[in-house]
Amino acid sequence: MAELLDELRPRAFAIAYRMLGSVSEAEDVVQEALLRLHGVVEAGEEIEVPEAYLATVVTRLGIDRLRSAQVRRETYVGEWLPEPVVTGGLDDPAAHAEMSDSLSLAFLVLLERLSPEQRAVFLLREVFDYGYDAIAEIVGKSEAACRQLVVRARRHIEQDRPRFEASRQEHNELARRFMTATQTGDLDGLEALLAHDVAVHGDGGGKARARAHPLFGRRRVARSLLSYMRVVRGIEGFSIRPVEVNGHPGALGLDGQQRVLYVLSLDIADGQIQGIRSIVNPDKLRHLGPVSDLLPTPLSPGPSSE
Repeated sequence: MAELLDELRPRAFAIAYRMLGSVSEAEDVVQEALLRLHGVVEAGEEIEVPEAYLATVVTRLGIDRLRSAQVRRETYVGEWLPEPVVTGGLDDPAAHAEMSDSLSLAFLVLLERLSPEQRAVFLLREVFDYGYDAIAEIVGKSEAACRQLVVRARRHIEQDRPRFEASRQEHNELARRFMTATQTGDLDGLEALLAHDVAVHGDGGGKARARAHPLFGRRRVARSLLSYMRVVRGIEGFSIRPVEVNGHPGALGLDGQQRVLYVLSLDIADGQIQGIRSIVNPDKLRHLGPVSDLLPTPLSPGPSSE
């Protein structure tokens, strides 16, 4: 039984995380769903397709959590971004590319436009390729209703759905040049990497200093980034570790004790950086390791509040 649960866990987490945008909540949902499955099997009930059973429980628990999350996010301080995950190491590049697009922070933010039911049905259909008959069973609605939910969800999502056509090698090279330019203070070099209408987003959640609203435009974004980097470079032992964040190029900012300061993710398309997302809310970083307390607080002076 333990082997079966271990085998089912990754798929269950993939669904839960994309629904909730939270690692901690996704792990809670998956754990509860696995316990339910284990309990049913131990009670002697026959489960024909354990994966389908688990998908049903995870999806329904996720819908319940999303309903309560909508209320919490109305009072969230500043911009809300998903909890980042450090990814990489998948063996199949094609599968990785397909799944990383649906894992990107940009895509997960777009999903926030959807109702909990729309989000669940859209993900099951568009990302996990479930048939409408299976989706109807999972969410407890008719196939016709599920089709309508998907149509409405597509209408909300498709126009602004992020595009990631470049190869991973091109992505990584752009990311490397970006990190070099920000660390060396090369304003012109940084601007050359940014799209004309590039946007920078920050999530501090009222716990660490971050922008309350996105900042747009190549020159303004470049100046803001370099201004912020001057602050963090003053932290003793500061370093940047390039990592893959939610399937896309990114970095961890670390203090001298190797504690996490921030996570940065880059959206790259058409040979340029289209979007930058920085998460400094310590509550969204704890699953990545020890979190630093050396970033400016919301009441402290700092360039990111400009």
